[in-house]
Amino acid sequence: MSKHDYYHVAGAPPANDLTPVVNLAAVNAAGAVLLIQRSDNGFWALPGGFLEVGERFADAATREFHEETGMDAEVTGIVGVYSDPGHVTAYEDGTVHQQCTICFAGRLLGGRLRRTAEAADIGFFDSATWPGLHMHPTMRIRVEHAFASGRSPYVG
Repeated sequence: MSKHDYYHVAGAPPANDLTPVVNLAAVNAAGAVLLIQRSDNGFWALPGGFLEVGERFADAATREFHEETGMDAEVTGIVGVYSDPGHVTAYEDGTVHQQCTICFAGRLLGGRLRRTAEAADIGFFDSATWPGLHMHPTMRIRVEHAFASGRSPYVG
C-alpha cells in the first residue's frame, strides 16, 4: 500500500487515526547502532513497526527488530515517546496516521544480519558516521536522542 509522509507541511491531510508504532535503537559492543535502509522510501531508519493486538510494546520492538534485521535484541530502556501531530502519514485507503511512537534503547544479543523485504540494506553506524545518511527528519531526531547518553527519555 502506498503512503505519503508529511512533516509540518501546510495543507497536509488531518489525522484520522492513531496507531502505536515502536522503534528499537540497539547497539553493539562498540556502541554502534543498527540501522536499516527502508525498501519503500530509501530512508535509513531504526528497525520498527506497528504494535499488534495482544502484544506488549517492548515485545513488538524486539519482534520487529528481528523481522527486519535477522538479529535478536533486548530492550534496556526508553529513548523517547514521539507524538508530534505535525507528522502524519497518509495511505491510499484514506487512513491518515498521526505519529505515535515509542522508541526503545536496546542491546544486541546475537543472530545473523540479513536483508529483508522491508530492509534493502542494513548496517552499523557510530556517532560519527550516521549523520550523513539519508534519513527522515523525525527518525533523525530519534537517532540523535539514542546517541545522547545520560539523558532522560524524550517526551513530546
